[in-house]
Amino acid sequence: MEKITRVFIVDDSAVVRKVMTEVLEKDLAIKVIGSATDPIFAARKMERDWPDVIVLDVEMPRMDGITYLKKIMGERPTPVVICSSLTEKGADITMQALSSGAVAVVEKPKGQVKDFLEDEALNLTHVVKAAAKANVANLRFTPQEAPATPAKEKAGIALPPTPHAMRTTERIVAIGTSTGGTQALETVLTKLPVNAPGIVIVQHMPEKFTAMFAERLNSLCHIRVKEAKNNDRVLPGTALIAPGGQHMELAKSGAQYCVKVFSGPLVNRHRPSVDVLFKSVAKNAGKNALGMILTGMGDDGAVGLKEMHDMGSPTVAQNEKSCVVFGMPKEAINLGAADHVQPLSSMASTIKNFSSTHDF
Repeated sequence: MEKITRVFIVDDSAVVRKVMTEVLEKDLAIKVIGSATDPIFAARKMERDWPDVIVLDVEMPRMDGITYLKKIMGERPTPVVICSSLTEKGADITMQALSSGAVAVVEKPKGQVKDFLEDEALNLTHVVKAAAKANVANLRFTPQEAPATPAKEKAGIALPPTPHAMRTTERIVAIGTSTGGTQALETVLTKLPVNAPGIVIVQHMPEKFTAMFAERLNSLCHIRVKEAKNNDRVLPGTALIAPGGQHMELAKSGAQYCVKVFSGPLVNRHRPSVDVLFKSVAKNAGKNALGMILTGMGDDGAVGLKEMHDMGSPTVAQNEKSCVVFGMPKEAINLGAADHVQPLSSMASTIKNFSSTHDF
């Protein structure tokens, strides 16, 4: 029998608390053990009965959700799912939540909350149950260091093109990730040098948030990081992140690689989908691409990584110990798609080695 996931809801809206409780408890494997209007009341109630997952609003009286999230992760690390209307317009708040230890962020509109939450019931229960299995030790909040390279030095607007920047990207790296991926990508990309191979990334993230996420990474990394636009070239020293709400494929334009960004049906419940990216990389880059599947819930990317593997691409899956959620890497490993299973701390070195040799 499936283990019961015990949930506590912190939200200043009585309607949200009531509807979310009803929605979550439609799944017999979820039990809402309590709720509160703000973090102060929540802390008092949870002292007597601590939950497996906390669903947390951002804007509340007496203490905001981000402050409370940091407090939880510092004192008693627990899987936290942020659910707030602020995440819809305030992508910067979403980034703060994810960098402060939230397992996932789900949107909540200002109006028609009941209809929205009921429409999103499957996704909400899926996220909450997956959060319960998260290794929150790998999500602990740590203060960020100063940016590795000032953004103006990477903007490229005032800099003339160099022979290095104009050459064909002979080798590229394709990365797919979901839950826990924002911190995992930061760990990997901040360690890469400016001459790293071109990188294409799918991170499961809602629309509007990927641009802010890319900007944040760009401020921390030596390489340039940007949200991908249709027909963007894949160049050394640049990472392109698929925009939320759209798929991204790798394509060839003459001797160059570029990306195609487009709408389309959900694939494996996601848009963008890791499988969509990986399958296109297998077709158009073959052994010249390195495939990496990182932390995330579900199985998106496993089949695509297997296609890359079968086309001669070296492939890597993140190991269970360093994952927040081992779902995606586990499925890829079980499918025989991964040549190597590595801790997150080794991924940057793998990419560096791949830029000069297939041996790593």
